Amino acid sequence: MNQTHTVERPLEANEANKNERSIKTIAIASVIGTTVEWYDLFVFATASALVFNKVFFPSFVPLIGTLLAFGTFASAYLARMVGAALFGHFGDRLGRKSMLLVSLVMMGISTFCIGLLPDYASIGIWGPLLLLTLRIVQGLALGGEWGGAVLMAVEHAPGHQRGLYGSWVQIGVPAGTLIANLVFLFSNVMLPDGALLAWGWRIPFLISVLLVFVGLYVRLNTSETPSFRRIQKANAQVKVPLAALLSKHWKRVLLGGIATMSTGTSFNLIVAFGLTYGTQTLGFSSGAMLTIALIACALCLLLLPAFGWLSDRIGRRPVIMGGIVAEALLAFPLFWLLDAREFSLALLGYLLMMTAFAANYGPIATFLAELFGPEIRYSGLSVSYMLSGLLGSAATPIVTTALLSVTGKGSSVAWFMVGSAVISATALWRLGASVASSTATSGYRKR
Repeated sequence: MNQTHTVERPLEANEANKNERSIKTIAIASVIGTTVEWYDLFVFATASALVFNKVFFPSFVPLIGTLLAFGTFASAYLARMVGAALFGHFGDRLGRKSMLLVSLVMMGISTFCIGLLPDYASIGIWGPLLLLTLRIVQGLALGGEWGGAVLMAVEHAPGHQRGLYGSWVQIGVPAGTLIANLVFLFSNVMLPDGALLAWGWRIPFLISVLLVFVGLYVRLNTSETPSFRRIQKANAQVKVPLAALLSKHWKRVLLGGIATMSTGTSFNLIVAFGLTYGTQTLGFSSGAMLTIALIACALCLLLLPAFGWLSDRIGRRPVIMGGIVAEALLAFPLFWLLDAREFSLALLGYLLMMTAFAANYGPIATFLAELFGPEIRYSGLSVSYMLSGLLGSAATPIVTTALLSVTGKGSSVAWFMVGSAVISATALWRLGASVASSTATSGYRKR
């Protein structure tokens, strides 16, 4: 592929020292910001699995209501593609930091408003329609959030630690999910019978506003990345980054999205479909399934930076490929363990699959960032990753629920996971030569 990247020169000594002193602050800011965003996203996923089918789609049988709730959940992934293009454009033109602040406010307001929505019994069809609208706003915000947060960490990081600091951004996914599940679990335990459906489900959405204020405070005290400052100083911004991206690097965007697809499949298999399967099919209590998900997310918090660190030592692709292969190998054992209907075995299945996910997901942020030059990196990184969400995360709850309804067997869902992993592994293999070329041209080390 032809490359038109602006070469990133090494940092000046003073600039490098200053950058190294502030990178830990940047990493913490990225973790807090992405935790807020992913909390908002996954509190919706948890509510879709546990209550939205009854609150907003009560006139349907449970399975159809769940499918409709997950359909609303999936709608945000289309919006995320639009958000990735929109925020990517201005992130490459105006800077990373400003776009992160805008996306955080958008996400916080939309999530808070979901907690205020009247249900189907109060306003009929307008309840689900308003829910869908706010979900789309969430998607637009997240489309711009993740890429900017990754670049704040990766573009500030020392060259030999990009994998480690890129993986810190990824912590926001299990951290946000853990907090979302913890709030739902606490509400489920503390509230009287029926209160969760009546009004308790609103609490996780309303308290998100507190997290937004924390995220804003931290992000207002971070600086723009050195890579963008150099582009801005040289007046080297691309006029229409998305057009340049798609005209010259569309294959890389497509392959990057497909290579990342299995991360969304495996994670949503656990946090969205797994909750529904465990409670509605296997007879686990919602508290038990939420506890299992919490423990698995806690493990993931520890594993993501470990695999990010490992990718700095042996390369991104070997670690990611190992995670993808493990996801495929563990797909059937996960359901064998769940179908035993024993808490300890179900937990073991979750922990094994979460370990495979962490190996896959930990280095993926830095891997995708290294595919593109700094002048189009926000757009390229965001569009590629949001494409993976559309292909993997958005489809997983709907497809897996439909497969289960048709076959009645968890093995059909396991085959879906295997297929997703095979497709992602093939795309990752195809990206090999392209990654080597882009890292050499963009000034990144070859991975």
